[in-house]
Amino acid sequence: MYPNVSARFLATLTQSHAPVCEVSLFLTDGRVEPLAIIDGSVPVDRSQQSRRTCSITVADPSLIPRTPSDKLSVYGARLRIARGVQAGEFRETVPVGVFRIDSVEGDVDEGPVTIQGKSLECIVGDDKFTVPYRASGTAVGAITALIQRSIPDAAVTTASTVVDAAIGARVFDTEGDAWEAVRELATAIGAEVYCDADGTFVIADLPDLLTTPPAWTVAVGDGGAYISAARGMNSDGVYNGVLARGENTEANIAPVSSLVVDGDSGSPTYWDGPFGRRPMFYSSSTLITTGQCTAAATLKLRAAQAPNATANLTSMANPALEPGDIIRVVYMDGTAELHQAHSFTVNLTAGDMAIQTISAKEGT
Repeated sequence: MYPNVSARFLATLTQSHAPVCEVSLFLTDGRVEPLAIIDGSVPVDRSQQSRRTCSITVADPSLIPRTPSDKLSVYGARLRIARGVQAGEFRETVPVGVFRIDSVEGDVDEGPVTIQGKSLECIVGDDKFTVPYRASGTAVGAITALIQRSIPDAAVTTASTVVDAAIGARVFDTEGDAWEAVRELATAIGAEVYCDADGTFVIADLPDLLTTPPAWTVAVGDGGAYISAARGMNSDGVYNGVLARGENTEANIAPVSSLVVDGDSGSPTYWDGPFGRRPMFYSSSTLITTGQCTAAATLKLRAAQAPNATANLTSMANPALEPGDIIRVVYMDGTAELHQAHSFTVNLTAGDMAIQTISAKEGT
């Protein structure tokens, strides 16, 4: 959940209110201008390289760029979008993303104009290696260097639960994807990396469904955010063990490995249970200790166990939600479950939202 959201904001989501949206256009010459929109959405998906994308619609056809110097050109301009609520005199917004503008198109005579963009991971991903790139030192230092190689003024922050560590030297090939390199370096310390709603790059671990308190409750009834839900189970792509291995011949470090399995005898994917043993494998030369292999395997397993239960929820829109957030869902029959948000779309002008979750556990 966005950390600076107020309790009154969350309460207002389930009360009578009007959705509000603020869009700022950051020009390449340093100017910032407000942009009035008539519609738009921000899809958010943890599995995508750019975790956030945007599509907004403006009415004015004069905004369609005709030259590279026009303010809505695709040569470096950015958008900052916030979505919020207004109820009487109370108004509060939260950011839903910072985006590089990738396309602008529309009817040149009457409009409207559609603007599409991606969150800032795409800048790092597009900056592919033109010579072999050597990453070394600590994981956080190497990640920060890679991000700031493409965005010199990028802010990079590390969650308090992430423990930095030395990594094995890793040479990434010419033409390699720099963002995939960032992801590999993060895995060495059991973390993931993404650009948050403020445009800050965050190094964090994936919240654990079993131990993390719910960030939000979606419940039926007066004052509840629940609208509808579909529920299912599927074992495709589900694993209950991960073997992570590392070997770094450049540093003359012996091979290391760690097998992490679902050891919870009450879990439906218990390693020695009726689900059977279904391991997956991960290897990287950045892993130079057994502890790093364990951290990497734990991160991979947490995601690989998750798809066994899925739900598609429709709730009142909560623009403060983040992928990975734990949601407590209370159904019409009174039963409760804990879910982990995987993807959702923030509608910038409407009041509901579809949330796709992975993993579910009976909650109270």
